[in-house]
Amino acid sequence: MNLYRQFLVFLAALVISSSAWSELVIRVTQGNDQPTVIAVSPIELNGIRIQEDIGAIVEADLSRSGLFKITPRRDMLAFPSRAGDVYYRDWRVLGAEYLVVGSMHVIEDNRYELEFSLLSINSQRTQFTHRVRGEANEIRDLAHLVSDKLYESITGIKGAFSTRLAYVSALREDDKYSYRLHVADADGARESLMLESDQPIMSPAWSPDGKELAYVSFETGRPAIFRQSLVTAKRRQLTDFPGLNGAPSWSPDGSKMALVLSKDGNPEIYTLDLSSGALSRLTRHFAIDTEPTWTPDGKHILFTSDRGGTPQIYKLSIANKAIQRLTFQGNYNARPSLAPDGRTLALVHRASDMFHIASFDLETGRLIELTETTLDESPSVAPNGAMLMYATKQGDRGILAAVSVDAGVKYMLPAKRGDVREPAWSPFLR
Repeated sequence: MNLYRQFLVFLAALVISSSAWSELVIRVTQGNDQPTVIAVSPIELNGIRIQEDIGAIVEADLSRSGLFKITPRRDMLAFPSRAGDVYYRDWRVLGAEYLVVGSMHVIEDNRYELEFSLLSINSQRTQFTHRVRGEANEIRDLAHLVSDKLYESITGIKGAFSTRLAYVSALREDDKYSYRLHVADADGARESLMLESDQPIMSPAWSPDGKELAYVSFETGRPAIFRQSLVTAKRRQLTDFPGLNGAPSWSPDGSKMALVLSKDGNPEIYTLDLSSGALSRLTRHFAIDTEPTWTPDGKHILFTSDRGGTPQIYKLSIANKAIQRLTFQGNYNARPSLAPDGRTLALVHRASDMFHIASFDLETGRLIELTETTLDESPSVAPNGAMLMYATKQGDRGILAAVSVDAGVKYMLPAKRGDVREPAWSPFLR
């Protein structure tokens, strides 16, 4: 199908029936064949009363990565909170390779310090001890920071548990449609509502500092691009041109936005200077050019075009406007999402009649299908490049799912009720 028809089909698919909104649920469906066995001893609270179970949050984070097998608390012979209290033999009997211990203390009113250690059971030594600080309303943030540190120490890959997700959900009630833009933690918790509208919302995109979202809203009667602060909820409309206004993508330095406009008759790629409002047209072709995404150095833009007869991914040099076709395998390659390494590209790929998520190595040209479901769309790569999120179908419901770039780990994120689409994984948050 051509890109404009795909756009219309997406709008139709976004209209769903449900009775309520709810947070995402994490279900790991495939893990590593040889996971690392890790035990997380309950964090000693020293009389502090909090509603969150820090150890349980860490266990859930590590389990969701698919790379770890968690030792159940019911099997633990003791609950040590410091390295000096650990009898390594007890944990070796349980098959644990690593143990996490920790305790939390009050450092001033409503502010806490969490000290935790990672112990190697086999070598019987403390691998590291680390401290994080936060306020009472930041307990989940502290837990995710613990998970990030553990994950990086064991795997060598920076953890992304402290990042966030943006996504769109939709609801039909009494023949009226309502669309919502949500932001939640990477584990689906602490969902917050950014925008609600009776008109479609599409294409959420994070600013490089993680403080704003850009998106397309039809609330004005036609598609328009907005930017919105996550802290103040203040909104600003960026475009109001006739025709299509879509696919916003922030430049790596946050000074510009790539977008798609059809104000001159055909969908083309433009850049918008966010300070001056100046527009620069980058493509000039009778085909449909859409879905821009920046390379990490800000010197090139990857985009989807059917100028070759079928949708494929192209690379455009901002300096001289030179264009190079990148994908040739299959009859459809679209929705490019580039990993931070600038080498691994996630995309929607079709070789026959099924749409799957695939990874494409820009250096070797190797393309690997990562999913086996159908109607997969909207891939978004995690900032550490280890996982990617996408939208798919489960029965007649739209859900989010995640897969590792080697397809070894998979999990689903359905909402408790209703459909969710259009995921966007945040950058690392400062």
